[in-house]
Amino acid sequence: MKEKFIKSSIILIIGGALTKILGIVIRMVMSRSASIETIGLYMMVLPTFSLMMAISQLGFSKGISKLISEGKCQSKKLLFSILPLSILINLSLTIFLIISSHFIANNLLHNPDAYLPILAISLVLPFDSLSSILRGFFFGKEKMTPHVISHLAEQVIRLLLMFFVIPSFRKYGTITSTTALILINVFSEIASSLVLIFFLPKRFTIKKLDLKPNFHYLKDVLDVAIPTTATRILGNIGYFLEPIIITYVLLRVGYDTTFITQEYGIITAFVMPILLLPSFFTTAISNAMFPIIAREYAKKNILYIRNKLKQAIAFSLIICVFAIAIINLFPEFLLKFFYKTTLGVNYLRFLSPIFILYSLEAPLSSFLEATNHAKDVMYDNLIGIIIKTVFLFALSFLKIGLYSLLISMMINIFIVTIRHIICIRKILTTK
Repeated sequence: MKEKFIKSSIILIIGGALTKILGIVIRMVMSRSASIETIGLYMMVLPTFSLMMAISQLGFSKGISKLISEGKCQSKKLLFSILPLSILINLSLTIFLIISSHFIANNLLHNPDAYLPILAISLVLPFDSLSSILRGFFFGKEKMTPHVISHLAEQVIRLLLMFFVIPSFRKYGTITSTTALILINVFSEIASSLVLIFFLPKRFTIKKLDLKPNFHYLKDVLDVAIPTTATRILGNIGYFLEPIIITYVLLRVGYDTTFITQEYGIITAFVMPILLLPSFFTTAISNAMFPIIAREYAKKNILYIRNKLKQAIAFSLIICVFAIAIINLFPEFLLKFFYKTTLGVNYLRFLSPIFILYSLEAPLSSFLEATNHAKDVMYDNLIGIIIKTVFLFALSFLKIGLYSLLISMMINIFIVTIRHIICIRKILTTK
């Protein structure tokens, strides 16, 4: 078991590193292929995109992974019990976006240019949902190679389209270019799903009986998936509200739309990706740890899961402290190297220290979800988002520009991480 955990972690770390490198290259290509206005509009729409994806996936990946790892169901029957609900959810979201795109663009984002990019999101969601379900299957089986290869295929397709296609759309203006950036995800998600289907067991034949949903399986998955999804949705609601609140308040206190869009784009497109570079490591450890912790917790092997959590935290801190030190020493070089700009240096230095604490969120939340405490993760994030939103609204009136966003982020990270730690201490001391 220990060897399998290490092997899974190493595969995910290597795959995560390659995916992260490709992600950086993609952003570099985007910063050169698309105008700053296109990047700003894309980043303004991205919170809506993330929220729709969270609802579309409905946390099926975590639920499927947990049930399969515990050996509570027939894997093939489980997948075909989930698919009909997934199709219904995605159809409903498509109708919703068709009806509400104008309202979101004009009344919430206060930017009519966002209409077509938001509408384009509906075409991406079904493919993203399918790949998420298939990844849950492989995570439950503790087979990490298909997950890694599918992610790499997804990133390679995205990179190729970004490099060869987006420049040709630039002459058609900001709206068309941003819509094309959204639609690239259709092809990348199709590539990801095809890779995962290729890795399905050869004996994975479909019989008529398999197509009949098992509602007991569906209920078990939803018991895990709904709190996990609620956590993601809460995070994406907070992310969704960011540009709305910032735009509304900063316009009222005297800033113009161009400044708001560009500065928000600098933070989300340049600063945050650099700060999140170490996240591939913590995410890899958390994903490898999840099915093992779920199985051993069911066996009441508390000593084992406590030691695994300590290892995950120690490794995450070592990597993150080193990465943050590099970021603080060479912020101009990193921005210039990755994005051919030095815009965002002050934002990078200001925000980086809190990301040492942020590095703990992934292993802590994964531990809580694996030990049947997904609701605690949801409640912690709800409290953090509420406080973050209140601070964002209030601080934006102080005329400190986008620093209101950075400060509210720091408060949110601190509150959520500390609450996770308190909850885990209670779990480990009461068993």
